[in-house]
Amino acid sequence: MTNFCLITDRYRNRKLFNLLGFCNLGEKEDANIMKILVLNCGSSSIKYKLYDNDKELAEGLIEKIGEKKSKITTYKQGIDLTIKQILGSGKIKGIEEIDAVGHRVVHGGTISKPCLIDKKVINVIEKFSELAPLHNPANLSGIIEMGKILPNAKHVAVFDTAFHQTMPKIACIYALPYKYYEKFGIRRYGFHGTSHKYAAHRAAEILGKKFNDLNLISCHLGAGCSIAAVKNGKVIDTSMGFTPLEGLIMGTRPGDIDPGILVYLQKKLKISLNQLDEILNKKSGLLGISGVEKDFRNVLKCARKGNFRCKLALDMFCYRVKKYIGAYAAALGKVNAIIFTGGIGENNDFVRDCASEITCLDIEIDKKKNRMMNGKEGIISAKNSKIAVLVIPADEERMIAIETQEIVKTLKAT
Repeated sequence: MTNFCLITDRYRNRKLFNLLGFCNLGEKEDANIMKILVLNCGSSSIKYKLYDNDKELAEGLIEKIGEKKSKITTYKQGIDLTIKQILGSGKIKGIEEIDAVGHRVVHGGTISKPCLIDKKVINVIEKFSELAPLHNPANLSGIIEMGKILPNAKHVAVFDTAFHQTMPKIACIYALPYKYYEKFGIRRYGFHGTSHKYAAHRAAEILGKKFNDLNLISCHLGAGCSIAAVKNGKVIDTSMGFTPLEGLIMGTRPGDIDPGILVYLQKKLKISLNQLDEILNKKSGLLGISGVEKDFRNVLKCARKGNFRCKLALDMFCYRVKKYIGAYAAALGKVNAIIFTGGIGENNDFVRDCASEITCLDIEIDKKKNRMMNGKEGIISAKNSKIAVLVIPADEERMIAIETQEIVKTLKAT
């Protein structure tokens, strides 16, 4: 696939930016300080942060978009509320002060860098919507609506799949007929790349080491979960694959399963592909096992009250995390550090304790530090642990702001 990133004559052709209001590129080229809005549109939420260069000015979260009893039924309403909240913060006098918008996009195929948004990038996002049905359509809605409101800003797509495009073919190609890879692009793409990239770079800073000299295992654990093996600054493997369904057990997604199960279920239940897709994306994972909850915190509460299925769900979740850490330690050969990030990873010492159970890696967790570090950044491994273990709160928005700024600066320099 063509890499639609930086800097060609097409970006100077403003006709391409008439689509969705992305026009008038370059009218604020003399600005020295950039105000960057980072927009993260989820399946039913909008998370945003406003930066002045690297200084965070404002942030907010709009939830339950399109859900029953919610007053916000569309992304247009959500984006309008986002702008209202930003202006209400008093950090800017008018929306024209926003120089650029960095949009989180989950699936970008083989695009390996952030991209200034044009028609071709829009087409890529649309193309891969069928592989990330809970994410790409929402990401695109945010791009469309914000593009109408801020037509003079520079809009940049930062892809979750980009960081993983250094994976070698032995790790990213499935053992299917090779022609399917060539014709349909069926391969492992990986996700949560922006989060893994931020956590890996931040870990290097905390450890006082050069990023390219480290071998890291990054565990992004949240509603969606993935683990990445980073060798000398490059991803060599990651747990999510062609879609965000593969790998770890998640809130409503099953992770690794025997593909034969899908054929069996379709025959037994006599269900459509759409119904099967709903089972995989919305009814499996912690929710499917526990039968009561998809939220890890609530599953943990129920397990502690004696609910057998909730305890089973927790044990399965942690087992899968341990198994992937062990597998990636073997793939890397040497591991300098293991990172826990994401809503579960950074806030739940119960899950992080599982790393110490991988006795073959000589990991030792400082239990007291681990309990104290929920929601905080720092090292939780004991001094004699052969592998450092860190908690790094996710900050995808800051990474998106940094990458958006780099794209705009490069554009200005041409």
